[in-house]
Amino acid sequence: MAERKPRRKGESKQPSREPAPAIGRAAQEVRLRRAPEGGWELVHPRCARDRAEDLEEVQAMIAGGEVEIARDELQWLLQGCHDFLEAHKLLGELAYAEHDLALARGHFGYAFRIGQLTISRAGNPRPIPYPLPGNQGLHESGKALALCLIQLGKHDLAEEVVKELISYDPADPLAVRGMTGE
Repeated sequence: MAERKPRRKGESKQPSREPAPAIGRAAQEVRLRRAPEGGWELVHPRCARDRAEDLEEVQAMIAGGEVEIARDELQWLLQGCHDFLEAHKLLGELAYAEHDLALARGHFGYAFRIGQLTISRAGNPRPIPYPLPGNQGLHESGKALALCLIQLGKHDLAEEVVKELISYDPADPLAVRGMTGE
């Protein structure tokens, strides 16, 4: 869990404004590994794994209607872990819920790009199956990105994202095939 001041009983859930601890770039990068079940799985950086408890807290804030505080917490978490794919995905979901398609596209796109670059650096192996837990955020962000692009009238870009997702997992578990009307 990322270090910050503990809250006192009755204290607001507002996150502290102290910057997240800085760590080396290598500890922040997503990697790829061969999964024992077959295929390849994204391995999220240590900084993201260390913040798993914080992410659960953010999800509880969102469920409790504390959206602004949750957004602040997610942005704070990203200060010390830029490639925290799940944090970008959640920020995209918050923006999408508020009908801010441009911002949602940015966060979903950044999360999707993190995965694309990781896969590219590893030589573009396939498959990257959705059922593997490390890959789910990539696939979900890609589908949400395609949806935003469609709603923004950028059908060609949406089609590229859909093709990429299908190349990662031809079983198409999120039913992205046909999203763009092709």
